[in-house]
Amino acid sequence: MKKVVIVGASLAGLRCAEALRREGFTGALTMVGAEAHLPYDRPPLSKEFLTAEFEEDRLALRIEPYEELNAELILGQRAQSLSLEARRITLSSGEELGFDGLVIATGAAPRTLPIADGISGVMTLRTLDDALRLKGALADRKRICVIGAGFIGSEVAATARGLGLDVTVLEAGDQPMLRGVGPIIGETLAELHRSNGVDLRTGVKIESLEQIGESVRVNISGESSLECDLVLLAVGAAPVTQWLEGSGLALDDGVVCDATLLAAPGVVCAGDVARWPNPLFDGESMRVEHWTNAVEQGVHAAKRLLSDDDSAPPFSTVPFVWSEQYGIKIQAAGRFSGEDRMEVVHSGTDDARLVAIFERHGRISGVIGFSEPRRVMQYRRLIGAGAPFDEALAASL
Repeated sequence: MKKVVIVGASLAGLRCAEALRREGFTGALTMVGAEAHLPYDRPPLSKEFLTAEFEEDRLALRIEPYEELNAELILGQRAQSLSLEARRITLSSGEELGFDGLVIATGAAPRTLPIADGISGVMTLRTLDDALRLKGALADRKRICVIGAGFIGSEVAATARGLGLDVTVLEAGDQPMLRGVGPIIGETLAELHRSNGVDLRTGVKIESLEQIGESVRVNISGESSLECDLVLLAVGAAPVTQWLEGSGLALDDGVVCDATLLAAPGVVCAGDVARWPNPLFDGESMRVEHWTNAVEQGVHAAKRLLSDDDSAPPFSTVPFVWSEQYGIKIQAAGRFSGEDRMEVVHSGTDDARLVAIFERHGRISGVIGFSEPRRVMQYRRLIGAGAPFDEALAASL
């Protein structure tokens, strides 16, 4: 293999490039990024970066000089199309790049709502440029409405409250993250918002958004309207795969890969865009939008690209994600939903400390903890080992 192209100058893409060099690849290496910035860390964008104390240079993912990576960086250019037959990528500039090996790490983009079209003061948050705009807006406005009470929406709400803003969170479900965590944890998350002064409204349907001068009016079905200075849409993300349509790759809410992250001969995927069958969860097809997964898959994808087919191991992982809200560290590992059996295995004197585990097919499949990192990681190991749920339930961790 003489030339590898990585599409996505992201966490997954960068870790893949570094792993390729560590594994002994000495050929030509090119990284293509849609943003003009060098690879940076995304998790702080919805939290500490929005405050005045956190500077942009602290987001850098690589301390060592990029010259040492010996890679060509093409930034501020999107991949427009892929020809597997010609082994060629076309960029938004019209430039074409040939390759022997290809890494797809284009990540995900925030979903929007049609009712937000043409309304100024409505933002999404995914990129550094998004965060810079939001940071500036939070510094000179008083009232923010967050639509969506998932991790991104909740983290921005918590940060905005810390900055002294009036915050309203509108959630379509009856509780935050209800489908993902179930009613008990959902109610705990709801109380966390409300106890910190957030006007959390659940089970709401937003009919329309209106521009009222420099403000935005949010019209809610069955309720009076709400006026605010800023609206953040935090309604999930979709994998960036439009440029791959017609390429011959299988697309299904991501790029469909085999268990080794191979999407086609000489083509691997990593990060938010990859969908693969995880052997640790009975081959469940999954796409994971978490920092840890991007790092692990970036490294694995590099090794897969350089390996012979017969020697390639599957990518097996226990997904892990964390969030910080109102000074509480929320961590979750595994695969679970609100429909799974859940048991609270540890709780403190208040909602700031809690651990719950989930069951699927008789085994422990997931854990979520509030300010209990040690216990969460211990249960994560049990998930990886396929421990019976009753054994995990009886464990004194």
